[in-house]
Amino acid sequence: MAKRIEPTARQLRLAVELRRLRDAAGLASREAAALLGVTAPQISQIESGLAGVSEKRLRRMAANYSCTDDGLIDALVAMATDRTRGWWEEYRELLPTPFLDLAELEHHATYRRDVEFLFIPGLLQTEDYARAAFSSRVPELPEEELELRVRHRMQRKVVLDGPDPTPYEAIVHEAALRIKVDDRATARTQLSHVLELSEADHITVRVITFELDGFGGAWSPMMLAGGAVPRLDTAGRDVLHGTGFIDSEAQLGVLRTLFRRVEAASLDPIRSRDFIHSLAKEL
Repeated sequence: MAKRIEPTARQLRLAVELRRLRDAAGLASREAAALLGVTAPQISQIESGLAGVSEKRLRRMAANYSCTDDGLIDALVAMATDRTRGWWEEYRELLPTPFLDLAELEHHATYRRDVEFLFIPGLLQTEDYARAAFSSRVPELPEEELELRVRHRMQRKVVLDGPDPTPYEAIVHEAALRIKVDDRATARTQLSHVLELSEADHITVRVITFELDGFGGAWSPMMLAGGAVPRLDTAGRDVLHGTGFIDSEAQLGVLRTLFRRVEAASLDPIRSRDFIHSLAKEL
């Protein structure tokens, strides 16, 4: 199989999980290679995402590593044999790679959760709101790239549409609902759009209000995307140069706990809708 130049985040996640299985088995790469009948450099390429792996070889690797978690093995096989070239591929070399990785992650997610404090979550944004948000970037984006980012963000919403939409929960701070990234009309339309989407059975919107006492449950935006099995969940936190994906079990545990705390502190969906409706009436 040809060596990959730039593995996707999904391919890298598969590579990481295979390396974790080998480490858990206490095997060096040369020992794993001998059991599989390949060379140590081949194992290294697989574990760095630079080379793919067939279903047969992956199942042999799992057996050699004494992995008995059938659900995890089947999920890894699905990742290894997936040949999806999604809509996001049209943006390759046009937008930064993290944009493509996020779209691919959402495409395969079994559920999505967001916590936002200053902006409406991307999956809930209107086109005008998204354009205003991207326009505030420093340094300013060239007009062509700005429009590409807006179009990409709008296309991401495909996971919320269609006959089998992804369950989605957004927890939004009151600050994000009140901040006007553009004019009053854009803000009013955006709040109405959030209310409309929240009526769908698979979309839940919760609000954290300013009146909440002692809220220190989180300090930056968070996202969580469900994997085929919990071990393959992926979280995200904002870092200096964009969203950083998190997949270690310890860090995932921390993020899951933070999500539960923030959810417990937020208004329930009905009260949240009433709250957003009252804000919209003020505009």
